[in-house]
Amino acid sequence: VRVVDLTRVIAGPTCTRFLAGYGADVVRVDPRGFEEVTSLLPETTLGKRCAALDLRSPDDRIAFEELVAGADVLVCGLRAAALERLGYGHDRLRTLNPDLIIARENAYGWEGPWVDRRGFDSLVQMSCGIADRERASDGAPGALPVQALDHATGWLLGAAVAQALTQRLVDGRVATIHASLVGMANLLWSLPVPDVEAAPTSLDEIPPVERSTHWGPARVVGPAAGVDGAPQVWAYEAGPLGRHQPRWSN
Repeated sequence: VRVVDLTRVIAGPTCTRFLAGYGADVVRVDPRGFEEVTSLLPETTLGKRCAALDLRSPDDRIAFEELVAGADVLVCGLRAAALERLGYGHDRLRTLNPDLIIARENAYGWEGPWVDRRGFDSLVQMSCGIADRERASDGAPGALPVQALDHATGWLLGAAVAQALTQRLVDGRVATIHASLVGMANLLWSLPVPDVEAAPTSLDEIPPVERSTHWGPARVVGPAAGVDGAPQVWAYEAGPLGRHQPRWSN
């Protein structure tokens, strides 16, 4: 399975890291000279080849279109109109590859006045009511203890892509998937709240694992979820952006 990865920060990269862990050939594409939050790279580039293209350059557009034409999946974390402005809207992508599964995630959903609004986990928590519900005893706005919207969106988007690949194999239907951080916020808040507070997770439950990275060995928390009997294995160590060629492996 070949995956074009046009994602940033946490949510989208969590999805594509999950797919890479189960054998997908993932090529992450960033603009030339793009700088991601450095502390995220050891987690968000794991298992991927990372290329750089300027989609305003004719030569780089050709390279990008060759990637799309050879892909099974495109995962995009850009705002709704970002690809369209570059000339790669839904119809153009399907013209390049009629069998392409398109999976997209954004901050504020896919319809309404905020569809093209920039945002990330903490901002969505502030704007959708979580900060109000999590207020401290002194009345100060609160937040979830982790970037739960990002991670949950990424995991479920990865599961949706896996389901779409199965569907395409069974009956030939090609899916377009939309997810959002605000949609995940609504889903999480719709779940029942336990009567008792959960005990803290111990290292015995999620033991640290040793990984090699471009920067040296690292000791990290293992995957939070997976498939029984199918351990995740990553073909490429985490490393800097833009260090690979924008082409598929033979």
